[in-house]
Amino acid sequence: MHRVKDKACIVTGAALGIGRACALRLAEEGARLALFDVLDEAGAALAAELALLGASVRYWHVDVAREDSVRIAIEEAARHFGRIDVLVNNAGIAGTNRPTHEITEAEWDRVQAVNVKGVFFCVKHTIPHMKRAGGGSIINLSSIYGLVGAADVPPYHASKGAVRLMTKTDAMIYADAGIRCNSIHPGFIWTPMVEQHLRDSGAADMDQARADVARLHPLGRMGKPDDIAWAVVYLASDESGFITGSELVIDGGYTAH
Repeated sequence: MHRVKDKACIVTGAALGIGRACALRLAEEGARLALFDVLDEAGAALAAELALLGASVRYWHVDVAREDSVRIAIEEAARHFGRIDVLVNNAGIAGTNRPTHEITEAEWDRVQAVNVKGVFFCVKHTIPHMKRAGGGSIINLSSIYGLVGAADVPPYHASKGAVRLMTKTDAMIYADAGIRCNSIHPGFIWTPMVEQHLRDSGAADMDQARADVARLHPLGRMGKPDDIAWAVVYLASDESGFITGSELVIDGGYTAH
């Protein structure tokens, strides 16, 4: 119950899926939480739920693709909690699932704006607060498709590869400030984004599509948001104090083929 006690944690894309699970598990372990999202109803409801459980929590409407939105929210969160100890860069979108030669510039740019610039903006404006706090932990959600390729969603795969190397670069830059930076690479996790991806891919029978994707993983199932959330708790905690610049792959064996 105290693995991240009193650590002030920002979670982006906190309202649903992996972000929601991260917020719940961090709260259980004693974190104080700044929840960032554009889904205001779901985000506010999660904040209210966590507050009823005794957590110190507040929700901010944040579009991670807009630097001013990120900067203002991080400054307010730092004032509210007195410090920032952990940043979980979870917000992301899948984007258009078409071959590269059919994707428009606007479709490409939108995915990079959220998935890449969003990580950049959040790190940029969190670092000064972590330096003042004497250190911190940055946890970037990449993907198995930041490690291996597949014949779909090119903008998404490009963005997650970028996040992987941004993580390593920042790990090197900020190590002497006591700031650790690691990436998590989930396999297919059953979330609203993955469900929508399967629908966009033409799945007519969602149960069959889910079973087919499950078979891609040697463990024989799709992941759950909590499979990722507990890894986030570990990387946020002092238990992982000697880990930086690392890739934590949580994929049921998908990339072990």
